[in-house]
Amino acid sequence: MSGAELDAELAAGVAFSGYEVDGGLAGVMGVQPVRDVALIRHAYVVPARQREGIGAALLEHLLRATDRRVLVGTWAAAEWAIRFYRRHGFALVGPERSAALLRTYWSIPDRQIETSVVLERVVPRTAAA
Repeated sequence: MSGAELDAELAAGVAFSGYEVDGGLAGVMGVQPVRDVALIRHAYVVPARQREGIGAALLEHLLRATDRRVLVGTWAAAEWAIRFYRRHGFALVGPERSAALLRTYWSIPDRQIETSVVLERVVPRTAAA
Protein backbone atom coordinates (compact mmCIF):
# COMPACT_ATOMS: atom_id res chain seq x y z
CA MET A 1 0.00 0.00 0.00
CA SER A 2 1.39 3.35 -0.98
CA GLY A 3 1.55 6.30 1.39
CA ALA A 4 -1.31 7.99 -0.47
CA GLU A 5 -3.44 4.83 -0.17
CA LEU A 6 -2.67 4.63 3.55
CA ASP A 7 -3.63 8.28 3.99
CA ALA A 8 -6.93 7.61 2.19
CA GLU A 9 -7.68 4.61 4.40
CA LEU A 10 -6.94 6.60 7.55
CA ALA A 11 -9.13 9.45 6.29
CA ALA A 12 -11.93 6.91 5.70
CA GLY A 13 -11.77 5.91 9.37
CA VAL A 14 -9.65 2.76 9.26
CA ALA A 15 -7.78 2.39 12.56
CA PHE A 16 -4.74 0.16 12.31
CA SER A 17 -3.18 -2.00 15.01
CA GLY A 18 0.28 -3.45 14.67
CA TYR A 19 2.12 -6.38 16.20
CA GLU A 20 5.84 -6.07 16.81
CA VAL A 21 8.39 -8.85 17.16
CA ASP A 22 11.95 -7.97 18.17
CA GLY A 23 11.33 -4.29 17.45
CA GLY A 24 10.00 -4.88 13.92
CA LEU A 25 6.47 -4.74 12.60
CA ALA A 26 5.33 -8.32 11.99
CA GLY A 27 1.64 -7.77 11.28
CA VAL A 28 -1.08 -5.16 10.89
CA MET A 29 -4.85 -5.24 10.85
CA GLY A 30 -7.34 -2.45 10.51
CA VAL A 31 -10.91 -1.95 11.64
CA GLN A 32 -13.32 0.54 10.11
CA PRO A 33 -16.68 1.46 11.59
CA VAL A 34 -19.23 1.74 8.79
CA ARG A 35 -22.83 2.47 9.70
CA ASP A 36 -23.84 -0.26 12.19
CA VAL A 37 -20.92 -2.68 11.65
CA ALA A 38 -17.15 -2.86 11.96
CA LEU A 39 -15.18 -4.00 8.92
CA ILE A 40 -11.88 -5.84 9.28
CA ARG A 41 -9.56 -4.21 6.73
CA HIS A 42 -6.06 -4.86 5.52
CA ALA A 43 -4.98 -7.88 7.57
CA TYR A 44 -1.36 -8.72 6.83
CA VAL A 45 1.33 -10.77 8.55
CA VAL A 46 4.92 -10.88 7.31
CA PRO A 47 5.26 -14.23 5.50
CA ALA A 48 8.17 -15.39 7.66
CA ARG A 49 6.03 -14.79 10.76
CA GLN A 50 2.82 -16.47 9.59
CA ARG A 51 1.39 -19.32 11.67
CA GLU A 52 2.80 -17.83 14.89
CA GLY A 53 -0.51 -16.48 16.20
CA ILE A 54 0.09 -12.89 15.15
CA GLY A 55 -3.04 -12.64 13.01
CA ALA A 56 -5.10 -14.25 15.76
CA ALA A 57 -3.74 -11.81 18.35
CA LEU A 58 -4.51 -8.81 16.15
CA LEU A 59 -8.01 -10.08 15.38
CA GLU A 60 -8.80 -10.75 19.04
CA HIS A 61 -7.52 -7.28 19.95
CA LEU A 62 -9.84 -5.67 17.41
CA LEU A 63 -12.81 -7.84 18.40
CA ARG A 64 -12.39 -6.87 22.06
CA ALA A 65 -12.48 -3.19 21.06
CA THR A 66 -15.91 -3.25 19.41
CA ASP A 67 -19.47 -4.05 20.35
CA ARG A 68 -20.60 -4.07 16.71
CA ARG A 69 -21.26 -6.94 14.36
CA VAL A 70 -17.96 -7.53 12.53
CA LEU A 71 -17.70 -8.24 8.81
CA VAL A 72 -14.72 -9.17 6.70
CA GLY A 73 -14.64 -9.40 2.93
CA THR A 74 -12.11 -11.49 1.06
CA TRP A 75 -11.59 -13.12 -2.30
CA ALA A 76 -13.63 -16.31 -2.65
CA ALA A 77 -10.46 -18.07 -3.81
CA ALA A 78 -8.56 -17.09 -0.63
CA GLU A 79 -9.40 -20.36 1.10
CA TRP A 80 -6.63 -19.87 3.69
CA ALA A 81 -8.18 -16.53 4.76
CA ILE A 82 -11.66 -18.05 4.95
CA ARG A 83 -10.33 -20.90 7.11
CA PHE A 84 -8.57 -18.38 9.39
CA TYR A 85 -11.70 -16.35 10.02
CA ARG A 86 -13.88 -19.44 10.47
CA ARG A 87 -11.44 -20.74 13.12
CA HIS A 88 -12.00 -17.46 14.93
CA GLY A 89 -15.78 -17.61 15.11
CA PHE A 90 -16.77 -16.05 11.80
CA ALA A 91 -19.47 -17.61 9.63
CA LEU A 92 -19.41 -17.56 5.85
CA VAL A 93 -22.40 -15.69 4.45
CA GLY A 94 -24.30 -17.09 1.47
CA PRO A 95 -23.66 -15.64 -2.02
CA GLU A 96 -26.78 -13.46 -2.33
CA ARG A 97 -26.45 -11.97 1.14
CA SER A 98 -22.70 -11.60 0.62
CA ALA A 99 -23.27 -9.50 -2.52
CA ALA A 100 -25.81 -7.34 -0.68
CA LEU A 101 -23.40 -6.76 2.22
CA LEU A 102 -20.54 -5.92 -0.15
CA ARG A 103 -22.72 -3.34 -1.92
CA THR A 104 -23.90 -1.88 1.39
CA TYR A 105 -20.67 -1.59 3.36
CA TRP A 106 -17.85 -1.50 0.78
CA SER A 107 -17.14 0.69 -2.23
CA ILE A 108 -15.87 -1.89 -4.70
CA PRO A 109 -16.53 -2.68 -8.37
CA ASP A 110 -19.14 -5.25 -9.40
CA ARG A 111 -16.42 -7.61 -10.67
CA GLN A 112 -14.86 -7.67 -7.21
CA ILE A 113 -18.28 -8.32 -5.65
CA GLU A 114 -18.68 -11.31 -7.96
CA THR A 115 -15.37 -12.82 -6.83
CA SER A 116 -15.60 -12.03 -3.11
CA VAL A 117 -17.25 -13.47 -0.02
CA VAL A 118 -18.21 -12.02 3.33
CA LEU A 119 -17.77 -13.59 6.74
CA GLU A 120 -19.48 -12.22 9.82
CA ARG A 121 -19.18 -12.46 13.55
CA VAL A 122 -21.69 -11.08 15.97
CA VAL A 123 -19.80 -9.66 18.91
CA PRO A 124 -21.65 -10.49 22.11
CA ARG A 125 -22.71 -7.50 24.14
CA THR A 126 -21.54 -7.44 27.74
CA ALA A 127 -24.15 -7.48 30.46
CA ALA A 128 -24.84 -4.19 32.21
CA ALA A 129 -23.11 -3.88 35.56
